[in-house]
Amino acid sequence: MGTIVVQAFITLDGVVQSGGGPDEDPEGGFEHGGWATDYDAEYGGEEIGQIVAEWESRTEALLLGRKTYEIFAGSWGVWDENAEGLQGELTRRYNRVPKYVASRTLSEVGWKNSQLLGPDVPAAVQKLRADPAGEIRVWGSTQLIRTLAGHDLVDEYRLAVYPLVLGTGKKLFSDGFAPTRLTLAEARALPSGVLVNTYRRSGAG
Repeated sequence: MGTIVVQAFITLDGVVQSGGGPDEDPEGGFEHGGWATDYDAEYGGEEIGQIVAEWESRTEALLLGRKTYEIFAGSWGVWDENAEGLQGELTRRYNRVPKYVASRTLSEVGWKNSQLLGPDVPAAVQKLRADPAGEIRVWGSTQLIRTLAGHDLVDEYRLAVYPLVLGTGKKLFSDGFAPTRLTLAEARALPSGVLVNTYRRSGAG
């Protein structure tokens, strides 16, 4: 059985928008793009990079909403697979694994090994989850995560919690999110001040 794993860099006030760079997702006039990478550069982000590399070594598929898919396709989908370090490693993996895209507007997807889920996203994801696919990774994709949670389809959340309050931006758990009971499976404090917490759906193995 596949495992749906949501991973996110998140602030203390729950913001997950555009942590990687100023142009990643400026929707809504968001002015704090790059907050996670800026923090890592200032306080030392080597350890979080190692943790992400370990996480992604277990990724067997990507499950993405339309906006996150387009961000990924325009970065990991075109970057040099022979680049050094984590960038090359993730580029090779993301190009290789299947990518499943939830979208009401796209009619085709160009990044290799990508396919649209179709109109009934919960049913399509339930089918993916029933296959022995290992970890199916979700990055970004807040609307998709909200849909998945509403159908009890998220098995695990891995959250890198940054000691920042932004006061604005898209939140992972926004108003109206499905009530969810989780179990803290692991907690790790990094020297940079980032907390890496893993939560599993109560009752999950």
